[in-house]
Amino acid sequence: MDRIGSFNHHTASNGFQNSCNRDTEFGANDRRFAFSRQASSMQWQEPSHPPISTNSDELAKPLLSRSMSSINIPPGRYFSSESNNFFGVKDNSGDKLSVLSLAFSILENVRSGNLYMKRLFIMIFLNVLYSTAELATGLLSGRIGLVSDAFHLTFGCGLLTFSLFSIAASRSKPDHVYTYGYKRLEVLAAFTNALFLLFLSFSLAVEALHAYIQDESEHKHYLIVSAVTNLTVNLIGVWFFRNYARINLVYRKAEDMNYHSICLHVLADSIRSAGLILASWFLSLGVQNAEVLCLGLVSVAVFMIVMPLFRATGGVLLQMVPPSIPTSALSKCLRQITSLEDVLEVTQARFWELVPGQVVGSLSLTVLLSILLSLLTFI
Repeated sequence: MDRIGSFNHHTASNGFQNSCNRDTEFGANDRRFAFSRQASSMQWQEPSHPPISTNSDELAKPLLSRSMSSINIPPGRYFSSESNNFFGVKDNSGDKLSVLSLAFSILENVRSGNLYMKRLFIMIFLNVLYSTAELATGLLSGRIGLVSDAFHLTFGCGLLTFSLFSIAASRSKPDHVYTYGYKRLEVLAAFTNALFLLFLSFSLAVEALHAYIQDESEHKHYLIVSAVTNLTVNLIGVWFFRNYARINLVYRKAEDMNYHSICLHVLADSIRSAGLILASWFLSLGVQNAEVLCLGLVSVAVFMIVMPLFRATGGVLLQMVPPSIPTSALSKCLRQITSLEDVLEVTQARFWELVPGQVVGSLSLTVLLSILLSLLTFI
């Protein structure tokens, strides 16, 4: 009777395992169930009150380590096909999304998005029209200054397009690949805009130094019309994002960083255009080194307005401790965790800001064996 009972129990367990394998697509010899089968066999074979070693050195050792696990999961197998869906566009054929479908999905997000997304799209459209007209005029007339300014505007339009893309992508929900979601794309877009403005400040300083060395007293007057038109387009953008027209801003969400960077982008371009207009006016009055003075002041102004944003976005991307949370609060949390029963040591405590307003923390605990036994009993 004992053999029959054990045979029936073994058959039932095999049937249950086969049904689970059919549901989860695991094989019978899959090593990924090695740890779970070990834990289950310990529950059946070991007594209800296992003996605990009284050696203090053994109690102080960590209970689990990566060397004890025999789990071997092949990469990229257990991610569902939903993780490949971006902006709500399903890729049933398994091929990559085409540029056309991605553009249509972004337009759909702009149409259903908030007011700032629509304003940013209008501003990008105006800048693309103006830069295309300026490039065509420069190529037809042979003015290298117009061509250079058109390429500068085109690069700026690319950065603003990336900001629009990040706003649309951040609306996607977390999936099996990006478990934290896509909100940090907006922080990356803000950092990219800040880096571009720092490069603009450096290039303006180099241009001012070049004008001082070459002693160019005659300004290129054909650039005045270009500067006035560019200033008009950028002032429309500043008015669109006037709520973020500040140097120091308290960021409560990732959107605040992105919108602030867009506002500073168009504001810096406006200051640059205004500096060129003033330099042309001073040169017409006969003021010497007017271009050097105006470009130098514009370079310093752009550097000063963008540095707070560059430090804030860089701190988030480098996973710095949130400055809004005092160090005493984190120390108090660590002391409370250490005072818990069966907790021997707390190490590798790390706290960082995923996006503004969302703080993430991780730590390693060294606990007694009784906690592990209770967990195994619960499993």
